[in-house]
Amino acid sequence: MQTALTEARAAYARAETPVGAVIIDPETNRIVAQAGNRTRELHDPTAHAEILAIRAACAALGSERLAGLDLYVTLEPCAMCAAAISAARIARLCYGAADPKSGGVEHGARVFVHSQAHHKPEVWGGVSERESQALLRAFFAERR
Repeated sequence: MQTALTEARAAYARAETPVGAVIIDPETNRIVAQAGNRTRELHDPTAHAEILAIRAACAALGSERLAGLDLYVTLEPCAMCAAAISAARIARLCYGAADPKSGGVEHGARVFVHSQAHHKPEVWGGVSERESQALLRAFFAERR
């Protein structure tokens, strides 16, 4: 999660919402891909950290499936990202801060509980929650 937090800090420095994501192979503890939000920079509403990390991991592995891999992200994924996580068949999702407003995992749409979800990863919330929340709070406090 420390690498995801580093990605979130880099996103903050780019004036992006500070969310970072890392995909790892738990068998080797090797980072397969990592990314931070780039929606403003790329003028792309889908350029969330999770989506960018999934795209990079799929490209690196030459596969649309990321079975057996873990995704660490600093904020609870939105419904769009949760659907992508399901489609990619990620084994485990570990996230930092909960997102009661826009979350799609344990709040809001709760994508993984629907019968339409292709795959339901193991979910761990609250990983490095304080650090993740502090970044988000500081970012939005500067903009209000």
